[in-house]
Amino acid sequence: MRKSLIRISMAVVFCACAIAFASLALSAGIPDNAKALAALDDAWSKAANAGDVSGVISYYADDAVIYPPNAPVVSDPAGIKKTWETMLADPKAKLSWTTMNAGVDRNMGFTSGSYQVAGADGAIVEKGKYLCVWQKGKDGKWKAVHDMWNPDK
Repeated sequence: MRKSLIRISMAVVFCACAIAFASLALSAGIPDNAKALAALDDAWSKAANAGDVSGVISYYADDAVIYPPNAPVVSDPAGIKKTWETMLADPKAKLSWTTMNAGVDRNMGFTSGSYQVAGADGAIVEKGKYLCVWQKGKDGKWKAVHDMWNPDK
C-alpha cells in the first residue's frame, strides 16, 4: 500500500513538472538556437504560398516521410511531389503557415504552428496545425524528415 502511494505521488510530481516545463517552454517563445530553423520554416511557407512546388519539396530530405490528413503516409520523393502538386494545383488558393514553436537539440529540431488556406476570394477555407521534425545533414543544412498536418474541425 505504501509503495503504491509513493508511486502515485511520484507520478503526480513528474506530471506536474512536465506540465510546468512545457508551459515555460511555450511561453518563452522560440529559443535563440532554434530561430534559424524557424526562419527556414517561414521561408518554406512563402514557397508554398507562391505555389512553388519545386521550392516546397526542396526543403525535404531524400528519405522524408509526410503524413497528409485523410490520406496514407507518403515516403517516397515522387509521392511527396505529387501530394504537393495536388495541394497547390489551384493557383488562386493560397496556403501559408506560421511557426509558433521551434526547438533544436544537436542535429534534430522541430517546428510547429498553424496553417491556413485562403480561397480565390481571399476568404479562409481551412485552418489547421502542423508539426515538422527536422534533421541537420552532414552538409550543415536542415531538411524536413517528418512532416504532419491536419485541419481544425
